[in-house]
Order: sequence, then structure tokens, then C-alpha cells
Amino acid sequence: MAVEGGNALTAIDAATSTVVTTVSGITEPHNVQVALDGKHVYAVSGDTDTVAALDTTTYRLTATGPTGSAPAHVIVTPDGAKSYVTNYGDGTVSVYRAGDLKPTKVVRVGGGPHGARPAPDGSALVVANMKAETVDIIDTRTDTKTATVPVGGPPVQVAISPDGRYAFATVSQPAGVVKISLESRRIEARTSVSAAPAQAYLTPDGRTLLSADQGSEDRPGSSVSLIDTASMTVTGRLATGSGPHGLVVDPTGRRAWATNLYDGTVSVLDLTARRTVATVKVGEEPNGVSFATRPPAAAAARMKVVLPSASAHPSGTGMPDDMPGM
Repeated sequence: MAVEGGNALTAIDAATSTVVTTVSGITEPHNVQVALDGKHVYAVSGDTDTVAALDTTTYRLTATGPTGSAPAHVIVTPDGAKSYVTNYGDGTVSVYRAGDLKPTKVVRVGGGPHGARPAPDGSALVVANMKAETVDIIDTRTDTKTATVPVGGPPVQVAISPDGRYAFATVSQPAGVVKISLESRRIEARTSVSAAPAQAYLTPDGRTLLSADQGSEDRPGSSVSLIDTASMTVTGRLATGSGPHGLVVDPTGRRAWATNLYDGTVSVLDLTARRTVATVKVGEEPNGVSFATRPPAAAAARMKVVLPSASAHPSGTGMPDDMPGM
């Protein structure tokens, strides 16, 4: 996971709920993404405007690439061929060859793109554009923006149904989640949640959407909402730490992890029993989190990588102060 305030990436053993390795040197990491094959993990550095890839066996740096200003999220296409980074600061999405992170294109979407996820078949990238208050769709074959769906507030992150028919977007104000038809490109339903949500994640069967109801630093949320995707109703809430932000669900659909921005912890959630089963201390401002099917490598408890200096990619620094933690 990305521990943004601690300038580190942290690996947790899912079997024991313990921290096994902390990798420093990736400054202001806002989000991480493990490739589907589990061999590499990708992270963005808001301080140096860089995207980096690490080998999950050694936790050593394998590639880096320049991003736009204030990189937010990084994703990898399902086939593992391409990577995308949303650049909140300059309204762009950077495109890379995944293996060596060679830049191939910059897609100008405008506004402030933040969260993003690919369609299951890899044909599209769906982007939560916070500043524009839209969900944008990028055709990954041509790497061009093909559609924009207004959502009535700043969307933070999206989740895509397993059949590729729907996108679900968390909207911070008013606090809720919208369901978007990717065929008609219209909102079909909307539901409220307990506090301004950050990330969202679907269970593998697509029937339940988890919403991390972060809230704000002065009025933090403390739960993850469980939403029935067919009826778009909240069916329950699971207790977390202060300010749940990042979310991931394991491939079995039985466990989930929520990063808690304001108290530096991760909540381990049992989705079958619908209860919180563990809390792991990870460091200051944990944000994005991703799941690897491989067991954690036997590596040193602390490691360090070296990224290009900020002057190598002079395009801005960090997530803006008006969007803390998002």
C-alpha cells in the first residue's frame, strides 16, 4: 500500500495481518497497483512526478517514467501491456508501455482526473474527474477521450462491474455513489453514504460495492458502506479506523482491506461475517492499496529505492492542498 505521509510503500502479509516490508524512497506515494500476474507493483510519487515499477520478489526498482503534475492513480490494463497515470494537477492522463514505463501518449481530459479503473476486457479506461465533476471514458485502443458523464459533484474513484456494463463512482459532495450505464452513458441510480467517500471496490461477483466513507479531517468517517449494486441500497456498514480511504477485496470475496487516512492504520474486514477482524498500524496517511495473489517475498524489513530527482520532471508537486487525502 501507499503510505503517503510516510513516503513509503508497505507490504502486509494477508495471512497474519503483519507488516513484512517497508520500502522507502518513493516520496508522497498516493496510489499503488499490483499487476494481474503479481510480478510487479506500480506506484506514483507526487513529490517527483514519477511513476515507478517494483519487482514484487525483490522489492527493487525495475523502471520509472515521468508523469504530469500531481499524479494521483496508476492502473495496469488487464493484459499487462499498458499503464495509465491520472495527473490531477494538469488535467491529463499519461500512457506508458507497462514493461519499461516508456511514455507513449498524453491524453488531455481537462479538469482534475483522480481515480481510474480499466474495463474488464481492457477496451476502456474509466476516470473520475474531480475538478470537472464528471466520469470520463478513454478508448484504450486509440487513447482518446470518447465520452463524459456529469455526476453532480466531485467523483473520487470508480469501480467497473465484472460484465463491463456499469461504472460506480464515489461522489464526495453530496456524499454518495452513482451507478452509470457504460452503454447509454447515463446515471441510472444514486445512493447516499455515511460520509464523503473516497475509494470504492466491488466484490468479485459484482453484487456488492464497498465504499470507503472517509469524511474530512475535522469530521472523519469511520466505516465502509456495503451497497447492493442491483438495488443501489446500503445493506450494512463495517467499522474502520478514522477516515477510511483506500479499498481492496481479495479474489475470493471474503476479505477486504481499508486504509485509514487519519489514524495511520489498515482495517482488515471479514466480508462473510461482516465484521472487522484486525487493525494494522502502517504509518502516516495510508492511501491506495492493492492485493497480490503471491505470498509476500522474503525480503528485508526495510528497503530503499532511489527515484529521479524532482528537477528531472519539472511539472509540479504533490496533490493540491484543497484535496487532502483524496
